[in-house]
Amino acid sequence: MADNQSSELFGQTPSQTVGPFFHYGLPWKGGADLVGATDIGARPDLMPEDHYLLAQPHATVTEPLETITIEGVVVDGQVVPTPDVMVEIWQADPTGRYAGESNSGFIGFGRSSTSEAGVYRFVTVKPGAVTDSDGMIQAPHIAFSILGRGMLKRLVTRLYFDGDVANESDPILGLVPHARRDTLIAKARDGVWRFDIVLQGDRETVFFDI
Repeated sequence: MADNQSSELFGQTPSQTVGPFFHYGLPWKGGADLVGATDIGARPDLMPEDHYLLAQPHATVTEPLETITIEGVVVDGQVVPTPDVMVEIWQADPTGRYAGESNSGFIGFGRSSTSEAGVYRFVTVKPGAVTDSDGMIQAPHIAFSILGRGMLKRLVTRLYFDGDVANESDPILGLVPHARRDTLIAKARDGVWRFDIVLQGDRETVFFDI
């Protein structure tokens, strides 16, 4: 019918954004625990137990690894917590080797949804220094990927550990102006590494082009 071509009946299609589907479609039970000891990762209030049948367990860690907890809140430009965000991490093991290079069984990938208060949490291990393809030594770090409502492209950043002497010579951190480097530094508080992520505004976390 010709009606569907009439500008009088149909105007411009309204804009759409990605999501919100992360909480019940992508994070899985235990996905934020890279050593496999807990069920953290998905929002139990939004993801029924029967959905956990789709969960893919992590590879078994074959060596004892000292675990750490990383926790933070994701906020928008008005410093309002964002409850519909998916956070992914990718990292090396304590020897600085990635999955496929290491015999530890550590896969180095995790995924967490944020809580109603915008909080994410990972249980993982502290990575070692990594030698990149150019032979340069990179300080221990964890790559972060952030996706959420209204984001058509993921945001990519890095977490570095406060007090690590290798931070001073890290080739990637060295590209970031001194005044903004602290947005990439996690600080230890009560046994937890705290790393807040600010999506916009004066205190915006440094994000990298990929």
